[in-house]
Amino acid sequence: MNRTILFAFLFTQNILFAQFSQRSLSSENWQFKNSKDQNWLPAKVPGTVHLDLMENKIISDPFKDENEKKVQWIENEDWDYQTAFTVSSRDLKNDNIDLVFNGLDTFSEIYLNGQLLKKTDNMFRKWNIPVKQYLKPGNNVLQIKLQSAVNTGKELAKKVPFTMPESPRSFVRKAQYQFGWDWGPRLVTAGIWKDVQLEFWNNAKIITVKDIQKRVSDTSNDLRFDVEIYAQNAGDYILDLNKIHKKVSLKKGSNTISVAYKTAGMKLWQPNGRGEAHLYDFEVKLSKDQKNIDAKNIRIGLRTVELIQEKDEKGKSFYFKVNGQPLYIKGTNWIPGDSFSPRMTWEKYQKLIKDTKDANMNMIRIWGGGIYEDEEFYKACDENGILVWQDFMFAGSFYPADEAFLNNVKEEVKDQVNRLQNHPSIALWCGNNEIDEAIVNWGYQKQFNYSKNDSLQVWKDYKKLFHEVIPNALAENLKSDKNIYWPSSPSIGWGHKESLTEGDSHYWGVWWGEQPFEIYNEKVGRFMSEYGFQGTPTLETTKFMFSGIPDLNLQNPTIKAHEKHARGWDIINEYLKRDYKIPTDFVQYNYVSQLLQARGMQIAIEAHRRAKPYNMGTLYWQLNDCWPVVSWSSIDYLGNWKAFHYQAKRSFEPVLVSIAETDKSYDFYLISDLAKRFNADINFELIDFKGKILWKANQSDIINADVSKKIRSINKTELAQFDLSGAVLKITSEKDTKFEKLYFFNKPKDLKLLQPEIKIRKISPTEIEISTDVLAKDIYLIGDTHFSDNFFDLLPGTSKRIILSMPLENIEVTSLWDVIKK
Repeated sequence: MNRTILFAFLFTQNILFAQFSQRSLSSENWQFKNSKDQNWLPAKVPGTVHLDLMENKIISDPFKDENEKKVQWIENEDWDYQTAFTVSSRDLKNDNIDLVFNGLDTFSEIYLNGQLLKKTDNMFRKWNIPVKQYLKPGNNVLQIKLQSAVNTGKELAKKVPFTMPESPRSFVRKAQYQFGWDWGPRLVTAGIWKDVQLEFWNNAKIITVKDIQKRVSDTSNDLRFDVEIYAQNAGDYILDLNKIHKKVSLKKGSNTISVAYKTAGMKLWQPNGRGEAHLYDFEVKLSKDQKNIDAKNIRIGLRTVELIQEKDEKGKSFYFKVNGQPLYIKGTNWIPGDSFSPRMTWEKYQKLIKDTKDANMNMIRIWGGGIYEDEEFYKACDENGILVWQDFMFAGSFYPADEAFLNNVKEEVKDQVNRLQNHPSIALWCGNNEIDEAIVNWGYQKQFNYSKNDSLQVWKDYKKLFHEVIPNALAENLKSDKNIYWPSSPSIGWGHKESLTEGDSHYWGVWWGEQPFEIYNEKVGRFMSEYGFQGTPTLETTKFMFSGIPDLNLQNPTIKAHEKHARGWDIINEYLKRDYKIPTDFVQYNYVSQLLQARGMQIAIEAHRRAKPYNMGTLYWQLNDCWPVVSWSSIDYLGNWKAFHYQAKRSFEPVLVSIAETDKSYDFYLISDLAKRFNADINFELIDFKGKILWKANQSDIINADVSKKIRSINKTELAQFDLSGAVLKITSEKDTKFEKLYFFNKPKDLKLLQPEIKIRKISPTEIEISTDVLAKDIYLIGDTHFSDNFFDLLPGTSKRIILSMPLENIEVTSLWDVIKK
């Protein structure tokens, strides 16, 4: 061989083996089987055993009919997965080869060419295993033996001398909702639920890149990057960060290099409603002797977040400052978007987060009984200016605190924090969902006949896990304002006076306590992080529950099976009787139950917003569903907006008029989340349902920035001459900042509605105009498309234009009159 050619070949080889590279094993030909069986079947990775069983026609879709009951056997079985892949002699010349599992669900043994490499016990951890010594040129066999999480959890539970509630789920580091919830099925999965890779590297590799920020002024932040590098070989290297070129001397083992970065010209990342969510890309490269060693790309936003808790005359504040400015939080709670997480697509993540932005929200709370979400979730939040309240994955139970469990959690926190911490959207890390409350309020100790020592042990274990291990692990891995930790949500359980004067609150007097919606006006805390009411999913999603022709009947076993709350139908009907009428027709029942949910949540949200700045946040339960179900969600499993989501969009408008009724008056509040003051010429018109103006008034007002202000109080005697059951009050302003509010004085069932003639005029394939002759209450447009507005009121002689997400030939329309007519 020519010397020049030989040199070029060797140089190319050196570059190849100097670089970090990855190879996905997810796309290999995987197989699976019940560990008791002999025959292997095709499998998909990432995936779950339920999806593979469905794909192989062994089980029917658990989301359909009553099939969930028929697949419960799966959770008690052990499952084997395997694949074969080739490795070349050239691959084996790399200094290091690691086998990386980004997610294994949950208890498993990993074998490579018959050699046991690792036993795993945590769905939320990343497993990185050096495997060069076990690989061979040519064919290699990788096998994963998964043990039943239910059976393993039962064995672990036996080691505790007293009965733990929700056993065995609390003993396994696994998505807790899979064991069943009052909105979700019991589908306890197993499988390789995230990507599997081989990583080849030489000399050194970049472990993490962390952006560290400090607020300098209202418009700029101080910024540096901490780059953690593991060096196999000590020596001199070059670290490049965008245009910064830095020589570094690395010792063998772990190294942390800090790189300061000038932020001149960079704009702050702002939450939705406050400005643009500016994001910036950075590439970090490591090289040695002019050879690329490794590189990582990250995207960050410049922002600071503070949680402010200061004592005041009423208790203690609880609010967020973003970029130095107080921010009223408007948002929702998130549960996993599917019972089978690998089935979630980036399109579904992007749509759901965009739906929160379009509904004027600025925060979403990831509930602690699900999963640490896919990168696509946080990416979508970053891009849309949606802050994230991130629970750690513990919910509604007691948890053990033995050394093995605590060490497992510590590694889980490390893996997840290192994965997620660069996202500007993450505002707060919360230890758990409702465990403090469960210990104090739920009566488990009495139910399971705990001794005094048992009860003391539970509290001791709780403090160890959530007040020591998790916050300490968080502090070890975060060095900036991104380390805001809150031990438990809520901080104090509902029913206790302090739950409304400090910390965050979960208020369930409505629904669980069956209190009237109007109690929301009284039960307002400093930060409402959970409250809610159920409503049926849309007709399209209800039909999706059936494998055959849908039988839309409230007595149908399939529809009953897709309501997971034991008293769900009874509670909905009780509230329906109070505010509406209970229809016998299913389509009408579906429509009115959605209106009921929207009405209750409107009362709650507006009560919270009126109380600003005493209250500085409202996060309703819940945004989404993991399967087709009657639930608290505002968007159903198929992504359709229920009446509640349309109402949430209205109730979260940056400028809102809200009315509080007292014994003697109607008090009018104008709430502004705008960062600037504005002038308002406000008109009040009392209009009957035919369009006649019965009474009017107007006033001018100056509305300061970021305020809730009582703008008017009308004594009830002033309107006593009118039949208010047949009238609506319209409040508008056309100057500077425009707004409109319609206020009805009576409950929907007591309104004297007239039969409207609702007309639909087609303007273009994707735009229509709706008009009516008399007041049309809660107009419901029915069709297989997304309407830009729906479930809205229309005044006599007015019209409204609606945008369709796709053309639709036939659109049905109904209104509340059709339901309450005699």
